[in-house]
Amino acid sequence: MNFNIKSIFYAALVVFSLSACKQEKTADEQGDHNETASAENGGEHQEESAGLEGKKLHLSQQKFEAMGLKVDSLPTKSLTGLVEANGQLEVPPQNEAAVTAIIGANVTSIKVIEGDKVSKGSILGYLSHPDLIKLQTDYSNAYNRMNFLDKEYDRQKRLYDAEVASGRKFQETESEYNSMKGMVKGLESQLRLFGVNLDRIRNGNVYNQVPVVSPINGYVEKVNIKVGQFVQQQTEMFEIVNIDHIHADLMVYEKDVSKVKEGQTVQFNIESLPDSDLSAEIYSVGKTFEMNPKAVHVHAEIENKQGNLFPGMYLTAKIATSENKVTALPEEAIITENGEPYIFTAKKVMEGGEEEWALSPLKVVTGEEDNGWTEIKLLQPLENGQMVVWNKAYYLISEMKKGETEHGH
Repeated sequence: MNFNIKSIFYAALVVFSLSACKQEKTADEQGDHNETASAENGGEHQEESAGLEGKKLHLSQQKFEAMGLKVDSLPTKSLTGLVEANGQLEVPPQNEAAVTAIIGANVTSIKVIEGDKVSKGSILGYLSHPDLIKLQTDYSNAYNRMNFLDKEYDRQKRLYDAEVASGRKFQETESEYNSMKGMVKGLESQLRLFGVNLDRIRNGNVYNQVPVVSPINGYVEKVNIKVGQFVQQQTEMFEIVNIDHIHADLMVYEKDVSKVKEGQTVQFNIESLPDSDLSAEIYSVGKTFEMNPKAVHVHAEIENKQGNLFPGMYLTAKIATSENKVTALPEEAIITENGEPYIFTAKKVMEGGEEEWALSPLKVVTGEEDNGWTEIKLLQPLENGQMVVWNKAYYLISEMKKGETEHGH
């Protein structure tokens, strides 16, 4: 009897334990399933909240007007492709001149200062030296000797032709005459470099000092000498620059060179002239690369010169390389959210018997930018006649997020 009671008790205890374990396992599995489902649902909610698709913002007509929103169809606009470049103002090589000393001499006077405007042939200063005086006296003596030999040559030729004088005498006179003519021409060439009057020297009037003259029209950029200084031959005394043909020398990087060609327009600003807004036209594109940085020189003629433009001024420029008709919106119609650009579509709806605006964000792809406009590439076509918002995209996103926060509370 006791044995049977014990057996029944142990059997019941085993059944109860197995039942409890099964219920616990079922509960654990259900809990795991709920956690998995919750995680999956949570992930889907987070993904949806990461984007703006499917969301809407409703604005009353009064608030719409108060925000100053502009709504219209998506327009087509001519946008210009731009290449950015930098560089500096330069003048062509033929518009710069270095005035050097032709002969070693002393500076007796300087007639200009930096910034002075000069014309071709203007006197910049004077040089003096005994060698200059000797050069003039040598020329005067050689010129007079040449004139004497000229007459002697004619006389000896007549005698020789008449067979009165020997041929040797005639040949000696001819040789000396030709030699003296060569010497005179050489001395004349040297003296012409000083800009002196040869007729005056031929008459015996020697210059005590000779002028240094400007070879071009322009402005005195540098004066590198002092009064009393002895300057060696080829010493650079003055620098003259003609800024009439000052132009923009741009550096275009390798990746953009294929887009640039002659005739394109350039808009640029001078860093030291904040209010400058200048335009130019490309007239020459270099054919070799500078290695550091790897770029090509592009030269552009300035069309609206204004202000004080000097060689060496640094500039930043934009080169208009192409013009395309594309769908575009003003920059303030586009908002970037989580790295994706969006615009807003708009339509009027009836809500509670009153007319209001329903605005929806639409993901797009952006393209070229030009003068405050940005190309818009649609990922899906707009509905027929559907309008878009042209401004205040930042404020619309703020309104939408504010509405979501209030709704969450």
